[in-house]
Amino acid sequence: MYENLLPRFLRYVKTQTRSDATSKTTPSTQTQVAFAHELKKELEELGLQDVLYNENNGYVIATLPSNSDKPVKTIGFIAHMDTADFNAENVNPQIIENYDGQSTINLDPAGKYTLNTNDFPNLKNYAGQTLITTDGTTLLGADDKAGIAEIMTALEILIKNPEIKHGTIKVGFGPDEEIGVGADKFDVAQFGADFAYTMDGGPVGELQYETFNAAAAEITIHGKNVHPGTAKDTMINALRLAIAFNNQLPETEIPEKTAGYEGFFHLMAINGNEEEAKMSYIIRDHDHEKFEARKALITEIADKMNGQFDEKRIDVNMYDQYYNMKEIIEKDMSIVEIAKEAMLALEIKPIIEPVRGGTDGSKISQLGTPTPNIFAGGENMHGRFEFVSLQAMEKATDVIVKIAELNAENA
Repeated sequence: MYENLLPRFLRYVKTQTRSDATSKTTPSTQTQVAFAHELKKELEELGLQDVLYNENNGYVIATLPSNSDKPVKTIGFIAHMDTADFNAENVNPQIIENYDGQSTINLDPAGKYTLNTNDFPNLKNYAGQTLITTDGTTLLGADDKAGIAEIMTALEILIKNPEIKHGTIKVGFGPDEEIGVGADKFDVAQFGADFAYTMDGGPVGELQYETFNAAAAEITIHGKNVHPGTAKDTMINALRLAIAFNNQLPETEIPEKTAGYEGFFHLMAINGNEEEAKMSYIIRDHDHEKFEARKALITEIADKMNGQFDEKRIDVNMYDQYYNMKEIIEKDMSIVEIAKEAMLALEIKPIIEPVRGGTDGSKISQLGTPTPNIFAGGENMHGRFEFVSLQAMEKATDVIVKIAELNAENA
């Protein structure tokens, strides 16, 4: 059933599709456009219908028609094509068969970069499994090419086994999730699913329907630079104002000191000189009221500091990025329940925890298609220590097939 899963995954990760946050195009990189057309061709060869590439939003979408003799809700399965902001050139995956759950894995020949149980105790969960790792010079791209490979393989299984009854299934492979804009132009009407799942989670069992509410704040501070020898009562050092601004935020409400449902302010970048400084923050909270309060605090600090000068010195450009999908999904939890039922039927323990981040499902849910997130199997995402288990990808594939089957049975 899975003979094409690993070759498919290896082919995908060797294709460079890193997104670019500085780009103004959709998709943000032409490598994603090229990959989209490769996926389009593969979907056509599998026998799917209505296969198309949407040039406006960068999505490849396709339809597997229902083979059920009764009305069944249409399900969507979605994964993203891009990889994160880390070297993605010349990905050279390594395969470690029958890993013992204890040994150190040398990623590079010199052993400079290793996967070991001291740094990565999660390795102990994979005894007896086949691991796919990097060679230490790039990320792997399991986030989210594992999801794409799993969806493709599940489609192949359903097509080859028509005795498995299912309703209409829509699939979508989209761009730019890693830079937070991938679903901005998602066309809910064109996709045509009653509900969907992103295959973009981590370890086996993850099932997520809560994400952060998210905003970004770009802060520009205007100083006044004069010679330091004659600066008394004249210089306004923009860098020192930046430090003063940051010091007025709660020092414990940062990513390094929060977990679970705790929100944070995250200073991502600061640069400049005495004349002008710029700071970039992201603001996160699961609770909408607390989220709004965090944004209000940013504004209050800027207003208070501006009040200390004869002219405005601090400009704040703050904007929302996405919202907690729970606000939509909790109106009809049946889509979470069917995913739980599928996992339990496969003897997979569902791990239902809030996402300390967001997925394309955050925006797609707000646009009108409720879209929880399901595990794709990858670990240590976005860097050289990324790995995925082949058996985890097989289980994710099984979950897709089982959801489709249960959706038809329960109709």
